[in-house]
Amino acid sequence: MDACITEDIVLTVSVEAVHAANTSANPAAEDLTSEALLDRILTSLDQDKAEEIVQIDLRGKTSIGDYMVIASGRSTRQVTAMAEKLVDRLKQEHGRACKVEGKEAGDWVLIDTGDVVVHIFRPEVREFYQLEKMWLPAGQA
Repeated sequence: MDACITEDIVLTVSVEAVHAANTSANPAAEDLTSEALLDRILTSLDQDKAEEIVQIDLRGKTSIGDYMVIASGRSTRQVTAMAEKLVDRLKQEHGRACKVEGKEAGDWVLIDTGDVVVHIFRPEVREFYQLEKMWLPAGQA
């Protein structure tokens, strides 16, 4: 099986599992709209001095979530700290369980909240992968 297809299947299953865990374990998490969740994520990243924050509307484009947020931190330490704080805030304030990948390395942390997928990069790593070009309409990247 193609690695990209396998990765997409794993991510899709992961998103569905996180959503199921969020809504069954905490009914209040279901009341949080994807727009309200996006707003809380953007606020958290702004408070933690994230740079170049970009939000991408995924509705109608994919089933992995409603929004994607891409942001940069100046160092591995800042990337890791922003990710930890965001996950903790969502859990404490909204009972939202998140799936986190890449926190150990701190170059690129992916936080899957179910409705919003958050990528926090070191600038060099973000430049290398250029996720904005993949997801934003032509001319907006």
